[in-house]
Amino acid sequence: MTGRPATARKPPKPPAKPGAPRRMGDVVFSGFARGAGVLILAILAAVAIFLLAEAWPAISTPAGELQEKIQWIEDGQSLFGYVGPLVFGTVLAAAIALVIATPVAVGVALFISHYAPRRLAQGLGYIVDLLAAIPSVVYGLWGALWLMPQMFPVFQWLSDNLGFIPLFAGPPSDPPRTIMTAGIVLAVMILPIITAVSREVFLQTPVLHQEAALALGATRWEMVRLSVFPFARSGVISATMLGLGRALGETMAVAMVLSPGLSYSIFLLQAGQQQNIAANIALKFPESTSLGVNVLIFTGLVLFVITLIVNMIARWIVSRRAEFSGAN
Repeated sequence: MTGRPATARKPPKPPAKPGAPRRMGDVVFSGFARGAGVLILAILAAVAIFLLAEAWPAISTPAGELQEKIQWIEDGQSLFGYVGPLVFGTVLAAAIALVIATPVAVGVALFISHYAPRRLAQGLGYIVDLLAAIPSVVYGLWGALWLMPQMFPVFQWLSDNLGFIPLFAGPPSDPPRTIMTAGIVLAVMILPIITAVSREVFLQTPVLHQEAALALGATRWEMVRLSVFPFARSGVISATMLGLGRALGETMAVAMVLSPGLSYSIFLLQAGQQQNIAANIALKFPESTSLGVNVLIFTGLVLFVITLIVNMIARWIVSRRAEFSGAN
């Protein structure tokens, strides 16, 4: 009995030794990537140094002199006392936007990636990408001209039925130029960003993981909950932090729908209570003197630090999930 001769297999190439010469393409790409990383850090450091240098005259000026030279700083209010309510308003508006936008964005992304028919999913993907490219001033006009009249009956209902909760205490302002309206506009703005990134992350879930869950008798929702969400958790967190970064730094949309105020108020339905840093800079800059510009730059420095802290927290959260991989 004769059999076919076994085909000789070529032995795999041994890995390159550490001291072996590298290809020119590898050297160029490695140097380019390293240089790009160093350049980003250098630009970030330069921005921080510029903001600190320009804000130093405001930091070193006594509170009484600030009150004399800058009309929009109240008597008895220090520089940090002026910035504090702005930080509160900025974080509050961004938190409202994040609470509203994140569940909706994750749901839309999941529908596009795992539930919608192919043609419908493709069309919805184009629409989401288009919404992410709309300028913020367009969202501001939409919020000021259309959204505010539509939201007043809703705010009135919330005040009548949930007014015992301090957040919804009334009476609601008419027109509702409130932090709640600004939060809703910001939520609509960041929704396509979170949706687009989450959609791509959901689509990267290994097919074998999904098929294995379905083969074991899981329903589609159980498959999503047990296979897709664990794999995509760090990506969804990154998408959420990306949306939060835009909400924290948004200017014109907030300035067009919010009646500003400087207080630590949690009343979401009343106008003239809160203001965010970016919109305050845009509104105050044209009428500011040299020292007033320094004060506004100091508020920009505070916003810079807040954004940096948010990104550091996001990186820490993502790194805690780094041990999970689709290859595991």
